[in-house]
Amino acid sequence: MGLWERFKLIFNSKANDMLDKAEDPRQTLDYSYEKQLELLQKVRRGVADVATSRKRLELQLNSLSAQSDKLEQQARAALAGGREDLAREALTRKSGLSVQIADLQAQHAQLQDQEEKLVQASQQLQAKVEAFRTKKETIKATYSAAEAQAKIGEAFSGISTELADVGNAIQRAEDKTAQLQARGQAIDELLSSGALEDTTGLGKDSITAELERMASQSEVEDGLAKLRSELGTGPAAQAIEPPTV
Repeated sequence: MGLWERFKLIFNSKANDMLDKAEDPRQTLDYSYEKQLELLQKVRRGVADVATSRKRLELQLNSLSAQSDKLEQQARAALAGGREDLAREALTRKSGLSVQIADLQAQHAQLQDQEEKLVQASQQLQAKVEAFRTKKETIKATYSAAEAQAKIGEAFSGISTELADVGNAIQRAEDKTAQLQARGQAIDELLSSGALEDTTGLGKDSITAELERMASQSEVEDGLAKLRSELGTGPAAQAIEPPTV
């Protein structure tokens, strides 16, 4: 297979796939139903046209029959009046009308037979169109239900994927939290064992902290006493002040 043939095969495959995705069976069914209705309307118009032609022939037949009856009456009257020549002419004209009447009657019979066949075909077509309409609506309802189910399935599939991603993120967060907690516990253990020096003072025990606090207070008191002595203020200085005369 040449490059061009392979390209055409791939293109046709892609085009058919796109058309299949773009085609909505419900629209196709509705379009087909509309075309059947148009055909049914044409058949009905054909029936109406044939019926109209048949009616016109009937009117012509009635008119020719009336003329034929009138000519016969005229022939009788002419023959009774001794005018055989007029009676002969009237009967001759009646004979010509009879030929026309026979032709019209044959056409009328054909039109009537055609009209009956068209009426029967119209009834059968109408029944088929009605049956197709019922089936069409059933198929459309089934397709809509299947489409809704497919969308729900796709939604659930998307939710499952998102939940899986969220679950992975939660798992990663828990792993990081556990790692941080483990590191914190390890540092606490190192500080407690003295392997690491606590430069912040936060790792001292309560006894050490209390001793340091007392030492700090004692140092402060000693400093204050020294300052009072040098400045001559405070209880010590007042004890050696001479009495006033």
